[in-house]
Amino acid sequence: MEAEALVKWKASLDEKSRSNLSSWVGTGSSPCTWVGISCDTLGSVTYLNLSHNGLEGTLEDFNFSSFPNLTHLDLTFNSLFGNIPAQIGPIPTSIGNLTNTLALYLRTNKLSGLIPQQIGLLTSIQELDFSQNCLTGSIPHQIGNLTNLSALSLLDNRLWGSLPHEMNNIVNLKSLALAYNNFTGSLPHNICRGGLLRNLTIADNDFTGPIPKSLTNCTSLFRLRLDANRFTGNISETFGIYPNLNYIDLSGNQLYGELTWKWGECRNLTVMKFSNNNISGEIPPNLGKMAKLQRLDLSLNNLIGRVPKGMGSLTLLLDLSVQGNQLSGIIPPTIGMLHDLQILNLAANNLSGSLTKQIGNCSKLQFLNLSFNRFTGTIPFEIGGLGSLETIDVSQNMLTGVIPSELGNLPMLETLNLSHNMLFGSIPSTFEYALSGLTTVNVSFNQLEGPIPNIKAFREASCFALQRNKGLCGNNTCVKACVTHVASKRALIITLLLSLSGALLFLLIFIVCLVALHRRNKTKVEQRQGENNAHDSIIFGILGHDGKRFYEDIIKATDEFNSDCCIATGGHSKVYRAVLSSGQVVAVKKLHVSEESGELIDVNAFKGEVVALTNIRHRNIVKLFGFCPHAKHPFLIYDFIEKGSLRVILNDDKEAMEFDWKKRLNVVRGVANALTYMHHDCSPPIVHRDISSNNVLLDSEWDAHVSDFGTARFLKPDSSYLTSPAGTFGYMAPDHRLRPPFTNRVAEGIVSTMQLAFACLNAVPQYRPTMKNISSTLATQPPPLSKPFSMIELGELIAP
Repeated sequence: MEAEALVKWKASLDEKSRSNLSSWVGTGSSPCTWVGISCDTLGSVTYLNLSHNGLEGTLEDFNFSSFPNLTHLDLTFNSLFGNIPAQIGPIPTSIGNLTNTLALYLRTNKLSGLIPQQIGLLTSIQELDFSQNCLTGSIPHQIGNLTNLSALSLLDNRLWGSLPHEMNNIVNLKSLALAYNNFTGSLPHNICRGGLLRNLTIADNDFTGPIPKSLTNCTSLFRLRLDANRFTGNISETFGIYPNLNYIDLSGNQLYGELTWKWGECRNLTVMKFSNNNISGEIPPNLGKMAKLQRLDLSLNNLIGRVPKGMGSLTLLLDLSVQGNQLSGIIPPTIGMLHDLQILNLAANNLSGSLTKQIGNCSKLQFLNLSFNRFTGTIPFEIGGLGSLETIDVSQNMLTGVIPSELGNLPMLETLNLSHNMLFGSIPSTFEYALSGLTTVNVSFNQLEGPIPNIKAFREASCFALQRNKGLCGNNTCVKACVTHVASKRALIITLLLSLSGALLFLLIFIVCLVALHRRNKTKVEQRQGENNAHDSIIFGILGHDGKRFYEDIIKATDEFNSDCCIATGGHSKVYRAVLSSGQVVAVKKLHVSEESGELIDVNAFKGEVVALTNIRHRNIVKLFGFCPHAKHPFLIYDFIEKGSLRVILNDDKEAMEFDWKKRLNVVRGVANALTYMHHDCSPPIVHRDISSNNVLLDSEWDAHVSDFGTARFLKPDSSYLTSPAGTFGYMAPDHRLRPPFTNRVAEGIVSTMQLAFACLNAVPQYRPTMKNISSTLATQPPPLSKPFSMIELGELIAP
């Protein structure tokens, strides 16, 4: 009977699945030797494990009633789809027939529909895992019948609604994982009534209300993740002492109150993340007793007082992040005792005094952010000995003196921000020898002078990254207020236009557009002359090119904007690929013109794009080479980005599979870097207002480039803004989910990125992280861990 049921189900699967089950043949023989099957001494199937077998099909033809002695059913990491069978009545395919089963694992498939009410018939079940599917609806109240249940995992589905109060009946729970769903309401008040709960992972939902009191004295807890919800309550009253607790994340809630001495008694904690709450008071000095602590994140709260000296006792600490608080005083010299520290983020506080030279003892430091404080004195030369440093940000302080030449000895350095200080002297010549990996630099608003290092980061730096200094020179040219001296009168006029304020440039472009667009009403001779004039003078930003010849080159390269050259179509424009006579490949966006009036359909989008992109330059923002607002062919010219838009890649099966988790995280970082530059490094700041998969372009190295600034807005620092909705409405990922990453580093990066995304959706504006916070966090995520996760722990961390 068992063999017949298995062969029948095999026949319902796709061809590849059947080939993976080639040993399943002969209904007259025992199935005990078949792949994935174990039997008891009487020859009855007790264990069916087909995980990671690439099975594709449904469970509709699986005869559950044929396996009365089945104790374990494991179908994880396959491609099973459709509903979980739950027909009413004594139907053999109903999952309710598994009355003797102890463990049922359907994790990581494509199952959809509701969790069936018949789940309540599995009264023997101890472990139930439906996570990482597409299940919808709420948890049925019949789940309260599963009084033997010790582990329930439903994370990463599309479940919603309140948890049934019948869950209070499940007193033997050791693990409850509901993360990455849309659950609402409060938690069951007896969630730890049995005193056995070790793992509670309910991150990234919409739970509200207070944290149940049963958790206060739940000393069995090993892992607690309540992050990215809306829990409220006084943190000093809600939590007790947890001698076994290894990992806790309360980030992204609405908890208030002060941290008490009790946390210092949680001696087995390795990760403590309380960021983005309303926690006040001082950092308890006895946190230094938590000898096993590896990550401490108290950022984006209202903490006051000093950074405790006792932090130096946390010798295993990898990450110390307390940015975005109101901490004061100096950096304690004991920070130099943290020899394994990789991330030190003290940004956006009220810290003062000199930068302690003991930071130079943190030999494994990769990320150092001390920006937006009140530090004085010089930059310690000892920082130049930190060979693993990738990011240094000491901007927005009151540092003085010269830039230490030792900073040129950092081979791993990628980002250097020394802006908005009082540094003087020249940029050390050592920067030209070892900083080949430097990609982002900002030394603006200092008193620097002398030559700019002849390396890529400085050569390609935006003028805003070099402005407001005493006199920086490069390529025989002095950089002063972003105006570069050139010999040609025409080039000088163009350069001056590009250096004007956004408002004046906007006005000039508007006037040019009006003149060019209204010439269509003149005689053909006048119009032809106007075209020649437009060709010769309207193409801005292409220094060294003759306007008329360049215009004709564009027309020829696109076969006068022939549809065969079109690579994308938008609501107000089409984009063409053009190979110029020089061999350079560019993208040409031709704006739509009204057939009735002959005018641009969206003049504001054209002007907004030009104004925004002529004032900014960043490696993650598409480059504008030039523009022509002429009536016949109004267009803009950009650097050609090879792979096209993120939307195109996600809709192409082959490209989407090659676009793996590491590449996707890199794209997120790239977009965040672009937005950080626009929000924090541009003057005035620029808001894009239409970040979507259509407007993120990927090059051949899978690096992101933000494009389409038609709806962008400039902000005045001391003004408030209220704008109507703009941009792209609604977005849904089309591609099948990738397999979960099986490395801790990538998995942690995905989780951290998701947490940041949800933090950005906080209803209270002041609780949302700035793009600067986001970019800084992404630059340091994910840090390596001291030990690998188990498969269960890794599964609980992963989000799609």
